[in-house]
Amino acid sequence: MTSTTPTSHPEQQITPEVISLLAAGRLLGMGRSKAYRLARTGEVPCRVLRIGGRYAVPLRGLRSLLDHTSTDADGRQDRPASEEG
Repeated sequence: MTSTTPTSHPEQQITPEVISLLAAGRLLGMGRSKAYRLARTGEVPCRVLRIGGRYAVPLRGLRSLLDHTSTDADGRQDRPASEEG
């Protein structure tokens, strides 16, 4: 008798540790040109790796940046978009 239990494929469960600079830039609300310009000058607000001729952004740092509550110039905390009414 054969088993009908679905097999799991390890490659389907792997989450990447890094994403492209372009993808990270889009998540941060910037276009391609600005993302690459900031990467070249070291001004991206999270860690950027240079791997060969490509830029990669570790997801851990990007998530931390996106989860962190920002403060505006008046010292007030911005509310996450989900809380705005």
